[in-house]
Amino acid sequence: MKNINKGELIDAVAAKTDMSKKDVSSVLEATLDKVTEEIRKGNKVTITGFGTFKTSKRSARQGRNPQTGETIQIAASTVPKFSAGKALKDAVK
Repeated sequence: MKNINKGELIDAVAAKTDMSKKDVSSVLEATLDKVTEEIRKGNKVTITGFGTFKTSKRSARQGRNPQTGETIQIAASTVPKFSAGKALKDAVK
């Protein structure tokens, strides 16, 4: 299994669309910035056929320090979440 980084993704999209790497990079950055901005506000971003980006609340809970075994309190937090769409799920099967 190979991991693809952002640069390799930009190269692949540029080759497939005949756009310059600079243009593809700008579009990708703008897309990621907008998705981040919207989920930061608590909104959902749905890309039909791909998936939905949203936030999820984690309540405060107790955990355990694995080095010492000491019980610690983990604060409540808001985390990003991605749910794959049907088309993406079907493509991966």
